[in-house]
Amino acid sequence: MINMETENQLQYKCPCCGGAISFDSSSQKMKCPYCDTEFDAETLKSYDEGLKEDRGDDMSWDTESGGRWQDGEDEDVSIYVCSSCGGEIIADETTSASKCPFCGNPVIFKNNLSGELKPDWVIPFKLDKKAAKEAFKKHLEGKRLLPKAFRTDNHIDEIKGVYVPFWLFDAKADARVRYRATTVRFWSDANYNYTSTSFYNLFRSGSLGFEHIPVDGSQKMPDDLMDSLEPFDFKDAVDFQTAYLSGYFADKYDVSAEDSKERANRRIKASAEQALRGTVSPTYSSVISENSSVSLAHGKAGYALYPVWLLNTTWNGQKYIFAMNGQTGKFVGNLPVDNGLYAKYFAAIAAVSAAVSYGLMWLALM
Repeated sequence: MINMETENQLQYKCPCCGGAISFDSSSQKMKCPYCDTEFDAETLKSYDEGLKEDRGDDMSWDTESGGRWQDGEDEDVSIYVCSSCGGEIIADETTSASKCPFCGNPVIFKNNLSGELKPDWVIPFKLDKKAAKEAFKKHLEGKRLLPKAFRTDNHIDEIKGVYVPFWLFDAKADARVRYRATTVRFWSDANYNYTSTSFYNLFRSGSLGFEHIPVDGSQKMPDDLMDSLEPFDFKDAVDFQTAYLSGYFADKYDVSAEDSKERANRRIKASAEQALRGTVSPTYSSVISENSSVSLAHGKAGYALYPVWLLNTTWNGQKYIFAMNGQTGKFVGNLPVDNGLYAKYFAAIAAVSAAVSYGLMWLALM
């Protein structure tokens, strides 16, 4: 229900149907002339006070995090530039960089690193290239619709270990949600069936702490792929040192913390709303969120490198990217489908379904 002020009057809207409600002298209550719902004055007063507390989100961040490379600290760190996708990959000077880990094309040595933010933390690789190869093979197992040619073409030697840049967001969130809830009761007598619907206005609020919410800072890495690799366990994170780059690549962030905060805000808001929704009794027939607001305090962003094994392969002119969490071993990636096998598989299912349906119909006629 909302109230509307004009120059000469205050008008209330019915929360059930949206019609204007007014005082009914016979019942001494506020009544909607459209759906006949009645409200007492105290209910309207408390509801109106609740509406006044509705507000929008206030989600701001301190994104001035991450140190700078100190003099001499970046002398053994170089950048390789992919001539195809334009990706800039950080690696130590001993790393072989013959192919881009993102698109598989050759990369070119550029120069030493300078003038960019240095990561605050790094989670070192816990799983090696052999584990990534085994995970890829296991990922192919049991895939009946996978083309045979894709299974036999061996590209697993092209797996590259890459430290992917992530912005980590910390904040305290104060959340408030207003719900519209109903309970529905049914009964009948000898003449009629009855339905009674009761409407409720629910308020929930609380404070939640968030630490190290990850948002990948690379345009080259698909967001859904990186989200699928989560979670990373921050307890294994250590202060960044260039020594951890030895033998691996490190993707250079090209999405700033400022540009990443919207994704962090969405994750915080969704998590806060989900937590508050969990406090609402399941006895209601329906619960609809009508207003929610989240305010952040002490919001700040840090910069970390997380370990990922990447495999790029091409089949039938299309590129496929697979990834494994270098800390936990979680493996993700989409696989191609053999259209011929797909048609045969579902034709067989359709035939079985038709046979079962025919059998049931025959039994029913007996």
